[in-house]
Amino acid sequence: MSRRAVSLSVLAFVLALLILLAADVLLVIFAGILFGVFLSAGAGLVSRVTGVGRGGAIALFILLVTAGLIGSFLAFAPAMLEQADELARQLPPALESLRDRISSFSWGPSLLGRLAPSRLMSGEGGFASTAVSATFGAIGNFVIILFVGLYAAIDPGLYRRGLRALLSPELRPRGEEVMDVAGHTLRNWLGGQLISMSFVGLFTWLGLWLIGIPLAFILGLIAAILTFIPNIGPVLSAVPALLLAMPEGWSQVGLVLAVFLTVQAVESYVVTPIIQKERVSLPPALIISAQLLMGVLFGLMGLLLATPLAALVLALVREVYVHDYLEERQETLLLRDPPDQPMQEKRQL
Repeated sequence: MSRRAVSLSVLAFVLALLILLAADVLLVIFAGILFGVFLSAGAGLVSRVTGVGRGGAIALFILLVTAGLIGSFLAFAPAMLEQADELARQLPPALESLRDRISSFSWGPSLLGRLAPSRLMSGEGGFASTAVSATFGAIGNFVIILFVGLYAAIDPGLYRRGLRALLSPELRPRGEEVMDVAGHTLRNWLGGQLISMSFVGLFTWLGLWLIGIPLAFILGLIAAILTFIPNIGPVLSAVPALLLAMPEGWSQVGLVLAVFLTVQAVESYVVTPIIQKERVSLPPALIISAQLLMGVLFGLMGLLLATPLAALVLALVREVYVHDYLEERQETLLLRDPPDQPMQEKRQL
């Protein structure tokens, strides 16, 4: 077996072993890498504008982001907190109204009984203890993601050289190209996603404000945040707005639904293709399948990271399997002379 085959076999074996034994850890590391890509992209922009080195550019970018978040919070905090409090006050009556409508159907009481809070909270290790443990686990994962992303952004070359050293010498140049493609794919997806989130939040806010829905600002903010989860996020973001519109009648519910459908249609079919320029094009069925699979296997973390992970896997499959193996194999077969050609010519003579 050649050194090339051995190095690829070792990498595949180690990756498969880590997926089997510590898939959750790999998911947290991938989230850290995605955060590192965000820091690297921002630091690169700062470095081009200011001319400072990589470390200083990262520190300056973090300061700018922090200052922007603090400034936005101070500017919008009064309205945001007031609307969040009002949303928390109005949702229970809206849910009660929905509950009454469900109860009017024959199957309603049975469904409501299954969703009763007492059943969700009952039992040892029930919902309450699960929520507490999940909260502490989420905080720990968040800290790990921050540090992994920070270290990866400060010196990405260190980790690239480590991966490169695991490949045989003849594969190292191609390995560098594949790592460049992977980083380019994640940067494209992340940049497009941030712009799409801003678009959805802004125009959802304006649309709800124009049709007179209360708390339009906080509902637009929720829509922007949940856009990070394609396909499923927009559905979840529409639920609070629809609940608030129900007491106003079905015409208002229809207007709210029209706002969300219009914004999502423009974002999906106009904004995102223009931003990404088809470089991170993912089939919708693949996105939904990846989200369902990752959500079932890894919960909320898997659902959040399903789309960028699918984009990365698709890019690697295209570069490594299709281009380097299938197409190379096809070219080899086409260049090879048919072994029976001389005999066939003799037979024709």
